[in-house]
Amino acid sequence: MSHQNLLFVTLLFLSSLLTAQSVQNPGALTFQVAPTQPWTDTALDLQTGQIVTISATPAPANADGSPNCDPAGLAAASGTTGTLPLPGAQPGSLIAKLHADGATPVLVGTRTDLRIDASSHLFLGMNVAGAPPCEGVLKVTVEVSNSDKAQAEASAQPKTRGAQLKSQLANAAQVFMSGQFGMNKSDTNTAVSSSNSTGASGTEAVAPAPLHISEAPLDGSLRKSIDSLPRRVNDQFNNLGDMVNFVIVGSLKDVQEALEAADWHVADTDNRKAVINAVMQTYDSKDYLAMPMSTLFLFGRKQDFGYEMAEPIAMVASRHHFRIWKAPFEWKGNTVWIGAGTHDIGFAKDKRNNSVTHKIDPAVDGERENIGSSLQKANKGKTFSYYLPPNPVQDAKNATGDGYHSDGRLLIIFLQ
Repeated sequence: MSHQNLLFVTLLFLSSLLTAQSVQNPGALTFQVAPTQPWTDTALDLQTGQIVTISATPAPANADGSPNCDPAGLAAASGTTGTLPLPGAQPGSLIAKLHADGATPVLVGTRTDLRIDASSHLFLGMNVAGAPPCEGVLKVTVEVSNSDKAQAEASAQPKTRGAQLKSQLANAAQVFMSGQFGMNKSDTNTAVSSSNSTGASGTEAVAPAPLHISEAPLDGSLRKSIDSLPRRVNDQFNNLGDMVNFVIVGSLKDVQEALEAADWHVADTDNRKAVINAVMQTYDSKDYLAMPMSTLFLFGRKQDFGYEMAEPIAMVASRHHFRIWKAPFEWKGNTVWIGAGTHDIGFAKDKRNNSVTHKIDPAVDGERENIGSSLQKANKGKTFSYYLPPNPVQDAKNATGDGYHSDGRLLIIFLQ
C-alpha cells in the first residue's frame, strides 16, 4: 500500500475510533475549510445563550497567481455557477450554518459573533456554487463562551474530545481526497498555512525568535569540509530535491537530547508501524506526533534520522520537519550532522507520478530559522553561525517538482 493511501486509511480508521474518548470544555478550536467541501462539521453542539466567536485568515497566496481563498470573499470572482448558499454575500466568503429548525446560512467573513438562541450544531463552509472561485484552505478559529445559564446546561451535557478530533481528522481526509481524486483542478496545490503551525501543546505558535548569531569567523577546516558537501539531497530516482541548509556539531547523544528538549519528535520510518502506533496512542488518549517521512538520500544513503514538529491533528498536512545525515568527516573530534529542513503546508500533485504529496513552503529559509530558534529556546545551542558556501542554492525545485528559494546560507549549530 502506498504512503498516500495508507495515510487516508489511517485518517478514516482513527476518526471511527475517537468518538469514545472524553475531554473537558473545548475552548478555542481550529478548523480547515476548503472550497471543495460544501460543509465542514465542527462537531460542536451549542446551547441557548452561548456566544460563538468565529474568525478566519486567508489562504496563502498561490504561486501561479490564481486567486487564493479569502474569508471576506472575492468581489471579482469568475466561473461561479448555480445559486450561492448565501446569495447576498460575496462568492468564496466564509459562512456558517446552525443545524436548527429553519436555520439558513449566515455570513461570517473575517470575524463575527453568533448568539445562540436555540440548541444548534455548527457547520462551516464557503459561499460557493459549482466550480470554486479560489484555491487554498481557510484557517478558521472558533471560540465558545457561555452565559451563566448556558454554562449550567453545558455542564450537564459534556462534550467529547473524540467528536472534535473525529471532525478534524475528517477535514484532513477531505483535504487529502481533494488532491488525490482531483476534486480541484489537476494542478491545484492545497495549502494549509504558510505561517508557523500550532505547537504540540495546543497553543498558537509565534514567529521564531531572532537567532543570536556569532560574529566570530567559522573555523577554516570546518569551512573547507562544508564546501565539499553536496548542496542538495536526492530521491531514490536521483532527482535532486531539498537543499542542505543546516549543520549540527555534536555527538549522537547530544543531538537526540537537544532535539527532544526542543520538542522535535522522531518520525516513523515504517508506514504499517505508523498505523499501529497511531491506533495505540489513540486508545491511550495520547497525541500521535510521528507521521511517516519519505526517504531521501545524501552521501549515497538514506537519512539517519527524520524529525518533525506540529500540532497533533495538523501533523497530517502541516508540519515542520527535517532529515539529518552523519557527515563523512568530523571536526576536532566532534561528530558533524548535515540537515535539510522544510515546512509542509498542505498537499500538492507529485509531478513525478501525478499522485499526492506534501507541499512545502517555498521560503525554505524559514524552516532553517525555526530549527535554530527551537534549539536556542531550549538552551541547547552554544553558538549559531551563518555560512555562505561556494555555488549556493538560491532557486531550485524539490524532487516532487515544487519550486523553492533561499539566500543560500547554511546555519551552523554548535550544541552545548
